[in-house]
Amino acid sequence: MADMQAGIGPFLGVFLQQRGWTTGAIGLVMTLGGVAGMLVTAPAGALVDATRRKRVYVILSGLFTVLASSLIWVSQSFWVIAGSQIATAIAGAAIGPAVAGITLGIARQKGFNRQNGRNQAFNHAGNVAGAALSGFLGWKFGFVAIFWLAAVFGVLSITSVLMIPRKTIDDDAARGLAEDKGGGGQAKGWRVLIGCKPLLVLAACLGLFHLGNGAMLPLYGLAVVAAQKGDPASTVALTIVVAQAVMVLASVVAMRVAETRGYWLVILITFIALPIRGLVAASVIQGWGVYPVQVLDGIGAGLQSVAVPGLVARILNGTGRVNVGQGAVMTVQGVGAALSPAIGGAIAQVVGYQIAFVILGSFALGSLALWLGFRRVTQEACECPSGTGPSEPTTA
Repeated sequence: MADMQAGIGPFLGVFLQQRGWTTGAIGLVMTLGGVAGMLVTAPAGALVDATRRKRVYVILSGLFTVLASSLIWVSQSFWVIAGSQIATAIAGAAIGPAVAGITLGIARQKGFNRQNGRNQAFNHAGNVAGAALSGFLGWKFGFVAIFWLAAVFGVLSITSVLMIPRKTIDDDAARGLAEDKGGGGQAKGWRVLIGCKPLLVLAACLGLFHLGNGAMLPLYGLAVVAAQKGDPASTVALTIVVAQAVMVLASVVAMRVAETRGYWLVILITFIALPIRGLVAASVIQGWGVYPVQVLDGIGAGLQSVAVPGLVARILNGTGRVNVGQGAVMTVQGVGAALSPAIGGAIAQVVGYQIAFVILGSFALGSLALWLGFRRVTQEACECPSGTGPSEPTTA
């Protein structure tokens, strides 16, 4: 599913750069897509909580993601590209909460951390395979081959989702209703999200993190290509392969550390990694610089891919609003990620790539300050024993 969901997205920057687009315009269309995805992610999470057809949400989202990506080949005008990014973001908004809901419905709270860790390891391994194939096929046959590869993976993804037996998904457990009530529990109102202090702190920290992290990969690919230090398709593919390969290992490590030490330390490490990544990216705009820059990305994003869904599920256990919470946190992450390309692209266009990387990396210092400043609240939530959870989330 990883390559189907991404489609040509990671390669879009260099695809448009080759057709005369400026970094500012490239960043703007990416931001428009990010904003669209941000606006619908929380409502998508609510639909996932309510529906008993979670597999259908994943299938339809995948189909529309592939179809929306095909618009890129129709025209490279600004509004066609912007429409493609908006449609792709909307179609993909339900996939994250839906997969998390399916996982929680199958594994329950007790097994969610371990199964989600496995999910993310395989997800990142799929990204490695997809990016490697995309880079090779893009180099051999051009960018159109990257789209066709995503379409093939789409068919395989739909087949895989249909192989999950419907009866194995407990819809009450999937939304985080108390498992000891035999399906008789009632979901709490949406206001439970607003009053949950650990969730608010987590969301704010992640928003700042993604404000810096979102533009780092596409900008670094543009910087290396602009400096004529690498082939466009293969350079972008390499940035993805290196990061995702590290994320496979990071997902397994996060799963095991969370079981023994809780999620707090795991998330702290991710906030430390980004400022270091920004400094390295600013110092090394070379083909080989992809390795240290993307290793740090793999550490940060790989650890978060396991820790964030697990922590949200733990904080909101018993409320019946787990997937709305997942969607809400993803929305705040989306705000940061959506604004990041526009901010990073504009900074790079005015003062150059090196200063842009330093500024982007510095946003995570705000995440660190919040995470450490609210340590008591966040650490208590992170260290709640697996399989349990506060009957009422800690309120502000």
